[in-house]
Amino acid sequence: MELVFDAQELAAYLEEVFPQIRGDFTVEALSRGSVSMRLNVQEQHLRPGGTVSGPSMFALADVSVYALVLAHLGREALAVTTNASLDFMRKPEAGRDLIGQARLLKLGRSLAVGDVLVFSEGMEQPVARSTMTYSIPPAR
Repeated sequence: MELVFDAQELAAYLEEVFPQIRGDFTVEALSRGSVSMRLNVQEQHLRPGGTVSGPSMFALADVSVYALVLAHLGREALAVTTNASLDFMRKPEAGRDLIGQARLLKLGRSLAVGDVLVFSEGMEQPVARSTMTYSIPPAR
């Protein structure tokens, strides 16, 4: 399946339909079947000890797959997460941005499945891994 949006169009659409996350995420790169998203780590993303919180890592994984699904479907803001798993593997570097490398494993008529590796900027090994399933609303 081909891309419907380029990286700039995808970022603009995310801001339009999901203004609550404005400034939190950046589309770093987009290609057919994959996206790289950055969590712009700020104070609200940290937990005691100065590391990035688990909910913030989950948000990066979720937004990454959501963005990837939208990049292939187009203006379908009502795609929703129906299943998620997240493995925390390492402690992120304190105060460093996180990078989500997502790939689309399946894009069907009613479900999309994506896999995300989450990296702490500057670390070679991932800090988390996630699999997300999205429900795609029926065509109108």
